[in-house]
Amino acid sequence: MRELERRSQPTSSLALERVTIIGRGRLGHALAGALRAARLLVTGPLGRGAAPEDANAVLLCVPDAEIAAAAALVPPGIAVGHCSGATGLEVLTGHDAFSLHPLMTVTPETTADAFTGAGAAVAGSSPAMLDLARELASRLGMRPIDIAPGDRPAYHAAASIASNFLITLEAAAERLAVTVGVQRSDLVPLVRATVDNWAQLGSERALTGPVARGDEATVARQRRAIAERSPDLVALFDTMVDATRALAASGALVR
Repeated sequence: MRELERRSQPTSSLALERVTIIGRGRLGHALAGALRAARLLVTGPLGRGAAPEDANAVLLCVPDAEIAAAAALVPPGIAVGHCSGATGLEVLTGHDAFSLHPLMTVTPETTADAFTGAGAAVAGSSPAMLDLARELASRLGMRPIDIAPGDRPAYHAAASIASNFLITLEAAAERLAVTVGVQRSDLVPLVRATVDNWAQLGSERALTGPVARGDEATVARQRRAIAERSPDLVALFDTMVDATRALAASGALVR
């Protein structure tokens, strides 16, 4: 009887024999390719509304608002996971549930090996489901990070600031640079060096520039130039100057 019970318990390796991806967006296509490269049997990505019946695990790569509806179409007995960073497992009620959110950005050009080395927020409705999520992350070359349900919004906000908001700032810099004949390609080495310095040194030690030096006269000249050329960016500039002053005051002096 005990042997039969052990055989009937779901395991992460069993659930990863056949994986179905639902959602034909960027992430669905990228994960399907990466999982195939990891030698898993993958179906999909299928369109929203699909109801797979022959998978051991289903991974939903759909917008947050559509997760519950997509999960409701999956037959009982199949492990169901989602890829949302901010959403908990409550939207997968009725299923053995897990989640896996790659801590990286995905574009149409993302290759199968792009997930290697990235972190992945994981969760599971049971120890077996958490193991499944961890194993799935490991198969993709990612480092699983356990995120508590109450911490997911803060986790996702940090990811958005680090990635999405960075692009917003670079778009603003690009708009202003073009007015003086400087192209995006000219800014790229600066941005890459800045990110590398932040990664190696931390925020306070990597910070440079007139705000960090306390050169208020230069900051004022910058603000006047922005007001003349891109006045809609003044509010963003002011907000970032205030935040940078606070950062500079919290750390070591930077030259």
